[in-house]
Amino acid sequence: YYSGRSRLLCVDRQGTRVDSLGHIPTREENVLSTVALAQAWRGFPAYNPRNGVLAVATQLGEVLEIYRPAQSSQPVVVEGPNGEPRYQYADGNAIPDGIMGFIDVQVGDSCIYAVFQGQSFEDIGRMLSEGREPEDGGRFIYVFSLTGEPLCRYELDCPVCGFYVDEQRRTIVATNVNDVSRMVVTFSL
Repeated sequence: YYSGRSRLLCVDRQGTRVDSLGHIPTREENVLSTVALAQAWRGFPAYNPRNGVLAVATQLGEVLEIYRPAQSSQPVVVEGPNGEPRYQYADGNAIPDGIMGFIDVQVGDSCIYAVFQGQSFEDIGRMLSEGREPEDGGRFIYVFSLTGEPLCRYELDCPVCGFYVDEQRRTIVATNVNDVSRMVVTFSL
């Protein structure tokens, strides 16, 4: 749903829209296309029903939005050094020109975890023009409090995509799509 009018749509079990939540938290004043804006701000959502926290991590840029739908429709917005998604507007679409941001996000009972890549599209283009294939995934896991305070950052020895955090066992299980000999990796927190 790329209208750009709402950040998230709430649907019932039949798929009927019942509500909307928030707005894209951009500082961009001259939006040429709400569709392009929504494309640039596409994100990965995660929800924990035990604590009512919903997080959305941007695929482009370095922005994490934290919602508590039962309390407020206004998110806490956490912006890292790479800032909000950057893009060029072309034929009604968003062409990314900043960085690849978050790959996945998980809301735990005590923290929010997000896999981050951080590679620029300029570097990705250079690698491709040199015949090299960029890694798929991110080498960093950011940890935030449930209110958005950055707590720590883990640097991994391989890039990962999907992941699961077991807070009780203090482990992360993740997928590495770049190396068939190491497709599933486990890290300790």
